[in-house]
Amino acid sequence: MSKPKIYIDGREGTTGLQIFGRLSARTDIELLQIAEEKRKDVEERRKFLNEADIVFLCLPDGAAKEAVSLIENEHTRVIDASTAHRTAAGWVYGFPELLTNSREIIGQAKRVANPGCHATGFLAAAAPLVSLRILPKSYPMTCFSLTGYSGGGKKMIAEYESEEKEASLSSPRIYGTNLHHKHLPEMQKISGLEQPPVFCPVVDDYYSGMATSILLHNKHLTGQPGAKEIYRHLLDYYGGQKLISVRYEEGSAMLAANTLAGTDQLELVVSGHEDQTVVTALFDNLGKGASGAAVQNMNLMLGLDETTGLNLK
Repeated sequence: MSKPKIYIDGREGTTGLQIFGRLSARTDIELLQIAEEKRKDVEERRKFLNEADIVFLCLPDGAAKEAVSLIENEHTRVIDASTAHRTAAGWVYGFPELLTNSREIIGQAKRVANPGCHATGFLAAAAPLVSLRILPKSYPMTCFSLTGYSGGGKKMIAEYESEEKEASLSSPRIYGTNLHHKHLPEMQKISGLEQPPVFCPVVDDYYSGMATSILLHNKHLTGQPGAKEIYRHLLDYYGGQKLISVRYEEGSAMLAANTLAGTDQLELVVSGHEDQTVVTALFDNLGKGASGAAVQNMNLMLGLDETTGLNLK
């Protein structure tokens, strides 16, 4: 039986390189590689897009939409790592752990939209609580998310790693202050909330890793559960998952955003007391927040163990 053919359109970007790194040593797939001088040639890309069984799109939104339009057959399946199709009709949202039947839906899908990194952390914490009807859909959510600079792509990486970098890059920087961050549509739609969260992203002077937190007033939750009860609900919800774990943090320990850097796992840390709760998702923005999640989706689409080729803790 022939091996499935995989093509990464946009392999030169941060996400594409990470996907390539996870796939290049595998012997169960055939990785198609376009010649460097042809990577922006539309007709050459068209050829590879139509030859592949599964295509990863690691491109800006406009280029991702163009790539989809170049596919002229019924067999090529797509995993889009851009923002272009995350709330689009006909596309499956590629977060296998969120719903009980997500794996089956992703496994059969022709078009899968890979989640955004900040959205991954937010949804991992908030979506189960909405699904369990603990978190009302009308709840006015707030979220802050700390990320390493690799999430900003090659230009930002170069700025941070330059020997002449600006002094301001040595401290955390709040961005998206217009409150229209590109991940907000998927954060609202996939969680089922009636309104998007007030979302504050922060980038800091370290390469990779994320800490995405939601903050809750327990008296406004259904049943007014305390932090430990919320922890037990999330622990039960994610029971048996291979890439997501849940723990309760007693006391006031510090959480490092790069705790799971270099892995494809995600850990939810619940802390607080009877009146207030904070749930923090720790993961790698290049792992479960991007490339690791994309490979996990590919594995499901090929009927393989979802952790094949992934970096586990």
